Amino acid sequence: MKINIQGQPSFGYATIELDPGEKIITESGAMSTMSPALELQAKLNGGFIPGLLRKFLGGESLFINHFINGSRDIQSMTLTQPTPGTMVLKELNNETLYLQPTAFIACEESVNLGLKFAGIPSFLAREGLFKVKVSGRGKVIFGAYGQVFEREVKGEMIVDSGHLVAYEPQINLKLQLAGGIISSVTSGEGVVLRMEGDGKIWVQTRSLGGLARFINRFF
Repeated sequence: MKINIQGQPSFGYATIELDPGEKIITESGAMSTMSPALELQAKLNGGFIPGLLRKFLGGESLFINHFINGSRDIQSMTLTQPTPGTMVLKELNNETLYLQPTAFIACEESVNLGLKFAGIPSFLAREGLFKVKVSGRGKVIFGAYGQVFEREVKGEMIVDSGHLVAYEPQINLKLQLAGGIISSVTSGEGVVLRMEGDGKIWVQTRSLGGLARFINRFF
């Protein structure tokens, strides 16, 4: 399988080439174009009950799509995301990664999809009560609103709410005010996330909550 991310950083999209017999799993609605020889199978996301949990608690679709190349030739397809921004291609090597709700776009069949309870701090920071858990071996594509940059956390780091996209499992999330009570309110920073541990995080430069607050100022 060949995956090529193009259109970065503002309008990322992924071009996929599937060899005969290969399959890719995508979020519902991610496909933009596809070869007519590809077979599409919509399946419940992990079964009925797990699928409902992923939909209502993890922010995912109830169904996920399996695109299968049953032909004898290489077939291609294009994947996009709902918001303008960057796509990230991550290769897992017996690793685990936690994604924010709606960040997941696609993965190879060898990757395991699941849910991880993120805790009350994540929920109060409007980051979601559950995270999407991807683990095992294989390629994963996730997306963000705006540009994505990677940071190495060594001990502690503060991330504004709405900007965290993905993080490694050795990172713990805690909720706190950006400063004192008055400073947090008057500065506009409000509640932030304290990332504790040693590992990598992926952060987006824009947030939908910030965009909504900006638009509301004019109405």
